[in-house]
Amino acid sequence: MSTDVGTEAAPRATRREWLGLAILALPTMLIAMDLTVLHLALPTLTADLRPGNTELLWIVDIYGFVIAGFLITMGAIGDRVGRRRLLLIGAVAFGAASVLSAFAVNPAMLIAARALLGIAGSTLMPSTLSLIRIMFQDPKQQGAAIGAWTGFFGLGTVIGPLVGGTFLELFWWGSVFLLGVPVMLLLIVFGPLVLPEYRDESVSRPDLTSAIMSIVGILALIFGLKRIAEDGLRPESGIAIVVGLALAALFLYRQSRLEQPLVDLSLFRNGLFGTALGMLVLATLLSAGSQFFVMQYLQLVRGFTPLQAGLWSLPTTIAVMIGAMSAPALTGRMKLSTLLAGGLVVAAVGMVVLTQVSGPSDLYVAVAGAAVIGLGLGPMVSLGTGLIVRAALPERAGAASAMASTGTELGSALGVAVIGSVGFAVYRANLADRIPEGLPARVVEMAKDTLATAVNVARELPAAQGSGLLAVAREAFVHGLQTTAIVGAVLAVLLATAAATLLRNARMPSPPPPADDQAKSFEKADN
Repeated sequence: MSTDVGTEAAPRATRREWLGLAILALPTMLIAMDLTVLHLALPTLTADLRPGNTELLWIVDIYGFVIAGFLITMGAIGDRVGRRRLLLIGAVAFGAASVLSAFAVNPAMLIAARALLGIAGSTLMPSTLSLIRIMFQDPKQQGAAIGAWTGFFGLGTVIGPLVGGTFLELFWWGSVFLLGVPVMLLLIVFGPLVLPEYRDESVSRPDLTSAIMSIVGILALIFGLKRIAEDGLRPESGIAIVVGLALAALFLYRQSRLEQPLVDLSLFRNGLFGTALGMLVLATLLSAGSQFFVMQYLQLVRGFTPLQAGLWSLPTTIAVMIGAMSAPALTGRMKLSTLLAGGLVVAAVGMVVLTQVSGPSDLYVAVAGAAVIGLGLGPMVSLGTGLIVRAALPERAGAASAMASTGTELGSALGVAVIGSVGFAVYRANLADRIPEGLPARVVEMAKDTLATAVNVARELPAAQGSGLLAVAREAFVHGLQTTAIVGAVLAVLLATAAATLLRNARMPSPPPPADDQAKSFEKADN
């Protein structure tokens, strides 16, 4: 599977492009931070706004739901109206929604503000990645830039708890949302100076029906997957998944019939594109699934605060950044299939390390295992994203970037739902065999739900009963962690085999240059 394109040397990026990358890294990191920072503020937020259980779930989830649902639509809109323009519009909207979130006076206002944050965030992700595709034409520089983009997104997920925890120590819960305001101001001021504009004026307005189908379908699918992870398989989650899959099928059928579709299905005729997208989803599944359990281990088994857990997650973030940013440089020395398969084997080794975690005392084992997994998956995430973006013509890079971002969102949801369901099934089965005698039936049922519930219930019991329940619940959770690590190791080995087989003749394609057509506008920022 060879997809080398062109032989002419591509222009190399100048200092302005690298400054532009630094500007683009800010919103990328901020989006990731906002996915995690809210969890720190929940205790004080709940005491202040007093949301009900359903309202609390929507406060937590609506941001990620909306980002995932709107990515494809916003990527297509960026191709039409201009990626820099959409990025700057999104920056203004993100800053305004951040202020609304910070000063929300009731749960409904906060939910609405978080939804607006999600819409604004969905304009930022595909815009940043597709602009990188245009700014960096040299394949090696482009690979390094995409690796840096990937690394900063991972960094944001970890420093969110660190920065958020610091703000909560000094200010009120709403202050965590105001982090976005200065970042967006920097983007609005310096973006026009260092970022280029690119748009395809030959494309008509995005098809509204397709946009609605993609938004509702992805929202329903991710909603169902998240609910499975939180509550198990129930009728509402099953219905949501069926609706999501049905709308996805109708969406794809409609795209095949449109002259100017929202998603260019011809991209999938390039076997490299479809393979890379599928493997990116599965790699993200492995990453999200393992991190989901490791973070719970740090907070609920080891007993760390979110801030402490964030600090102990730094080795994983550093490892992901090393893997993501070093992989592009290695493509000139190693076959692409060898590099990706080797990284996945490393991730499998990290999963095996996690199987050796047996209790709270195995902190270093858990942290080392998670770091090795991150190091191994870093190349797949950065090179997989690069393969997807390079497969598209420059005028459709926004839509391709949105598909890459949607793939990672879907992979994250699948990882938590699938890996989480396996782990919690093992947790419940083990806890049922070890539950201390004499506990009320209501307490037993609540403890079987999740380890977090068991920890909360244990605090309300007499000291002896509480410590006994907590000990067996933590032991049961560790068994679940070990099982998910085994499943992850098997999946990583299968994925490594697929990479070695399906990509055995593949090479990183050279990005095609912008089309020389008057209908397309490519303006440097200093014009």
